[in-house]
This record gives sequence, C-alpha cells and structure tokens, in this order.
Amino acid sequence: MPRPDHASSRFVVLSGCSGGGKSTLLDELARRGHACLPEPGRRIVAEELAGSGAALPWVDAAAFARRAIAMAQADIAAAADQPGWVFFDRGLVDAAAALAHLCGVPLIESLGPVRHYHDEVFLVPPWPEIYVQDAERQHGLAAAEAEYARLLQAYPALGYHVTILPKVSVAERANFVLARLGAR
Repeated sequence: MPRPDHASSRFVVLSGCSGGGKSTLLDELARRGHACLPEPGRRIVAEELAGSGAALPWVDAAAFARRAIAMAQADIAAAADQPGWVFFDRGLVDAAAALAHLCGVPLIESLGPVRHYHDEVFLVPPWPEIYVQDAERQHGLAAAEAEYARLLQAYPALGYHVTILPKVSVAERANFVLARLGAR
C-alpha cells in the first residue's frame, strides 16, 4: 500500500453520523497496525463528566465545539510523527461545522487556509439498527442525522471528496477504506 509523505495526505478522517460505527471501525484499523486517534467529543465528554461539566454538549454546545476544535488541532500536531496512514475518529472539520451551525462562525475562520487531512473523507451513514444512546451520547438519532447532513455539506464545501461507507461488517468496512486509499 502506498505511504504518502506529506502529513496531511496521510491523515484520514472517518466521520459521519453518530452511532454509525466509526469507533468500531477505528478499533479494527488499529488492530491492523494503523495509528488511530479517538474522537475528540468522547474524550471531552469524559473529561467534563469528571470535572465541572461546563463544556458538555448538552450544557454549552458552543464551548464543547471550541474545545473540540482545540483538541482536533492538538491531535493533528501530535500525529505528525506517526508513520503511514493515521486515522481520525472525526476531526477539525466536524468541530468547525458544529461551531458554524451553533454560532454562525464561518468554517474557514475555525480551520485556517491549510488542508489538514487527506482529500478523501469517509462518512458513515445513519444506521438506526446499530444506533445506541449512552452517557456520552445523549442526543437522539434525529440530531445525529441532522449533524450528518451538515457534514455532507461541510466537507465538499472545503474541497474534500466524500465517500459514504457501506453498511457492512467492520472487517469489510476496513477493507473498503484501505482499498480506496490504496487505489488513490
């Protein structure tokens, strides 16, 4: 499989609908030896639940989005030394799209002019049969689907090519992603 040299061309985002299987797919890619960064949102919720809770998405969604932007930027910087493909469970564009939706802040203001990720972004579609709410994902499927619709617009608006992942087993999804990246 080709190994791109420039960091941003090695950084692959898995995004899309909450509860669509992104984290499970990342676990499979990590099991196969690829570097993977967990979703900023889940990490922030865990930190906030252990702390003041001021930036929980159901308490202050804008503060949550700003923290997610900062964490995604730190993840990008931290991943620069990783060899080969580096997979991100969501990322900077997701957080910036949330902030744009909540506060009207233009995407480019949160992102800057630099391309941060590989030009192909993989989105998991809504998959009601596997969607589960939990202590860290308190929003319902309708909110997840609305977020998915925003991401379907945000990534192409920034020049990324969106590939929708099929609703297949996790192993088949991992094979699909790696085959697509190998073909580009």
